[in-house]
Amino acid sequence: MSAPARDGAYYPLGSLSALDPRELRCVQTSKETVDPGRLTRPVSSLRGVGRTTERKLHGLGIDTVGELLLHLPFRHEPPSRIACVGAVCSGEEATLRVRIQSCALRETSRRRVKVLEALVSDDTGSVIAIWYNQPYLEAAFRERPEVLLKGVLMRRRGASTFLVKRHEILTEAQESVHILGLVPVYPSTADLSVRIIRTVLHSAAREARHIVDPLPAEMLARRRYPAKPDAVLSSHFPASLWEAGKARERLAFEELLMLQVAVLEKRQSQGARRRARALASPATLAGTFLRGLSYTPTDAQYRVIAEIDQDLGRDVPMRRLLHGDVGSGKTMVAAYCLLRAVEQGAQAALMAPTEVLADQHFLGLSEELGRQEVRVRLLKGSQPARERRAIRGALEAGEVDVVIGTHALIQEGVRFHDLRLAVVDEQHRFGVRQRDAIVAVDEAEGLWPHTLHMSATPIPRTLGLTLYGDLDISVLDEMPPGRRPVRTRLVFADSRPRMWAFVRSELAKGRQAYVVCPLIEESEVLQTASARRAYEELAAGDLNGFRLRLLHGQLPSAEKAAAMAAYAAGDADVLVSTSVIEVGIDVPNATVMVIMGARRFGLSQLHQLRGRVGRGAAESHCFLLAEGEDDAVLERLALFARTNDGFELAEADLLARGEGQLFGERQSGLGDLEVASLLRDRKLLEEARAEAGTLLREAGTGVLSPPLREVVEAARARFAQKIAWMERA
Repeated sequence: MSAPARDGAYYPLGSLSALDPRELRCVQTSKETVDPGRLTRPVSSLRGVGRTTERKLHGLGIDTVGELLLHLPFRHEPPSRIACVGAVCSGEEATLRVRIQSCALRETSRRRVKVLEALVSDDTGSVIAIWYNQPYLEAAFRERPEVLLKGVLMRRRGASTFLVKRHEILTEAQESVHILGLVPVYPSTADLSVRIIRTVLHSAAREARHIVDPLPAEMLARRRYPAKPDAVLSSHFPASLWEAGKARERLAFEELLMLQVAVLEKRQSQGARRRARALASPATLAGTFLRGLSYTPTDAQYRVIAEIDQDLGRDVPMRRLLHGDVGSGKTMVAAYCLLRAVEQGAQAALMAPTEVLADQHFLGLSEELGRQEVRVRLLKGSQPARERRAIRGALEAGEVDVVIGTHALIQEGVRFHDLRLAVVDEQHRFGVRQRDAIVAVDEAEGLWPHTLHMSATPIPRTLGLTLYGDLDISVLDEMPPGRRPVRTRLVFADSRPRMWAFVRSELAKGRQAYVVCPLIEESEVLQTASARRAYEELAAGDLNGFRLRLLHGQLPSAEKAAAMAAYAAGDADVLVSTSVIEVGIDVPNATVMVIMGARRFGLSQLHQLRGRVGRGAAESHCFLLAEGEDDAVLERLALFARTNDGFELAEADLLARGEGQLFGERQSGLGDLEVASLLRDRKLLEEARAEAGTLLREAGTGVLSPPLREVVEAARARFAQKIAWMERA
C-alpha cells in the first residue's frame, strides 16, 4: 500500500518514516503503539472540528474518531493533470496551479448574486478566475496565496475567463486535499459538504494506526490483504484505483466474514440447546404417496426429499427453507413432509398467509391425503365460532392429523396433542412473532417441532446465505416435464382491441383467463385500474357474454370461496381479481393472464402472477398493459417479458429495490452493511461463508485460539443486535 505526498508523488508505506511529518496524509501503522481507546474520542477532539461540524457529522451517524475513519468514500474522482495557463484551450476543463495577483468583488444585476474576480497567473500567462456567491474568499485572497483551481476556460466577447468549480489554497504545511490525486467522494447530507468531510478525515488520518485488525495474520497473508489500518487509509487516500479497489475488497470481506461467523455461531448455539423428536425412516404413508402420484417427481424434488428425511432423522429440530420457481413442485414436497409426521402417529400443520391460499391448500391436500384416510381439517378466522371451537378441541384431543389454516392457527386457545412438524407457506408474509408462534416449544417436554419454511419467490443466493444463513436451504431448481414457458408481451393502448379479441378466442375454445388489477377500488391519486371497475366494464364490454367472477381480499369468506370454487370447477370463464391470487392457485385450464397497471407490481410479484397460467398442456399467454410508463419502467417490464427465469428476475428485483434492511423491517433501499454489497460482492460472500465455516469448526474442537477468539468477539460486537433481531425472525 502507499500514501500520497504533497507534491503528488506516492510512496510505499514502508518508506514513510523518512518523510517530514507535515508532508504525510497517512502514517505507517506496524511500528506504532496501538491504543484503540483513542478511536472512541469524540470527533470534536480533532483539529478544526467545531460544534457545528460535530452536529452535522452526528447526522451521518458519526460521533467518534473511529466512526469517522470508517466512513468510506463510495468513489474517487480521477486524478487531475496540472496545466499551464498559456496552454489551456477555450471550453477545456483543466486544473491550474497559480498565484493570486489581485481580486475584487462586484455585484450583478441579479438579486443576491455576487461575483468574485481574481487575476491569477503562472510562468506562462494570466487569466481572470471567477467564483459565484463566495464573497468570503476575498479576505483570504488578499494575501496573494498560491492556489489550485479546477474549472473551465470560457471565452466571451474576445476575453477569456476561468470559471472555477473547485479551488484549494496551498500552504507549506498541507498538501492538496481536494484537487490533486484521486479525490475521494463521500456519502454526505444536505448541510454537510463532502469538502468538510474530506478535510476532517485528513485530520483523523494519523489515528488510523490505532485500528485493531480482527483478521488472523495467516488469513491476511493467504488472501494477500493489507492490514486493516492500511486498508482504511488506502480507501481514503489511494495511489491508484486498483489500490482503492483492493482496500475496499479487504474491508468488505471482513464485514461479510463477521456477518457469517455471527450467523453460523447463532445456528450452532440453537442446535446445541433445542431438541426435537427424531422421526423414524419413511414408512407406508409416505411411500404410498410417492408411488401414487400421477406424475414422476423431478430429480430436484427427490433431492430435496432426501435432505428433509436426513433432517427429520435427527433429534435437532429441522429448520429448512424450501424455495423455488413458480410451478417447481413445492406443494408436493410439503405434502410428503406432513405425511412423515402423521405416519409416526403425530400431528402436522400447514400455515398460509391468506384464506384464499389456505382454502386452495385444503382443497388439494384433503383430496390427496384423504385417500390414505388422513384426517385433514381447515381452521381460519372467518369460520363460525362454534366450528373453530370444535376444530380446536379435536386438535387437542389428537382427532386431527393435519390442520391447514391461516393466522387462526396461532391464536390463543389452539393446542396440539402432538405437533411434530410445521410447514409455513410464503413465510416472508408473516411477522416475526407469527412465525415464532407456530413453532413454539412444547413447554411440557421442552421439544420443538421440525419446521419447513416455503417461499414461491426465488431468493437470490446472496440473500439466502445472509438473511436465512441460520437455515438449511433447499432449492427446487428444476421444472416438471411438460411445463411450457408462458409467452409474455407488453400491450399498449392501440393494441388492446386485438388483445381482447385474442382473449375471447381463447375463451371460445373452452379455456379460462385471469384479469388482475392492482387495486380493489379506483383511485384518483394513483390513476390505475381497480378490480371492481374492470369487472363491470369487461362484463358490459370486451368480455360480454362470458361468465365473469370477481375476487378480492375484502369480500366475505363465503363469496371468496364460492368464486374460487366456481373458477376451479370451470363454471366461470374469467376471474377478475387483485393480487390475492398471486400464489397457490392451480387451474390447469387457465391459459391467459392479463395484468392491468403492470407498473405497480414488482418483478417477483409479476412472476408469481404469471405463474398462475401455463400449468396445463396448452400454450399460455401473459399480457402486461402499459399505461404511458417512462423508460425505466418500460425497461423493467421488457426484462420481465423476455425471461421466465424466476431467479434471474429476483436478482433484477433486488438490484432495483436495493438490499433493504437485512435484519429489520425496511425491505428496500440502503442496507445494514457499511462496506459490502450483496449486489456486487456475491463471490466474496461465498468465500466469507466458507472461511467462517472453517473457523467455527476449529472452535467446535473446544480449543479457541487467540486469533479465532478475536474474530468471534468482533463478529459479536458488530452484529450482536442484528442477530438478536434474527433470533425473533
